[in-house]
Amino acid sequence: MASTSPESAAATETDGSIQIRRLELADHERGFVSLLSQLSSCPDLTASEFAARFTELAAHGDDHVILVAEDSSAQERRILATGCLFVERKFLRGGGKVGHVEDVVIDATARGKGLGLRVVRRLVEIAREAGCYKVILDCTPELRAYYAKCGFVEKGVQMAVYF
Repeated sequence: MASTSPESAAATETDGSIQIRRLELADHERGFVSLLSQLSSCPDLTASEFAARFTELAAHGDDHVILVAEDSSAQERRILATGCLFVERKFLRGGGKVGHVEDVVIDATARGKGLGLRVVRRLVEIAREAGCYKVILDCTPELRAYYAKCGFVEKGVQMAVYF
């Protein structure tokens, strides 16, 4: 899921000054939580609250991967984009796995530069490498075309119960 130290080359992708890598504990100070608030309600977490959740998610290993994109050349390192992959283990398909892409958000100042496409494609690649037979995500109707560019096709209807 995450790391407190540099990841292997397989987990990190660099294109120019933008690096896509796994979430690190230090990303709390790089604006990770405030970036998520551009997607949905996300009250700030203290450093200790962030560390506790980070540790909890890291315990899931490669079944919970959070990627971030940052401009490593910027004076102040800030997270510009993020996305998550959760791997669900099933009884179906001979004990197959399904990848769920969640929490994809690009900072408002960095949209239109292909960061989201790169993050989503990397998450799909990780799901394929993990042996998932499909990857699914939920999105709003206005994002259908965007996710089609990422290789997704519309299938079924999503329904939810909120608490």
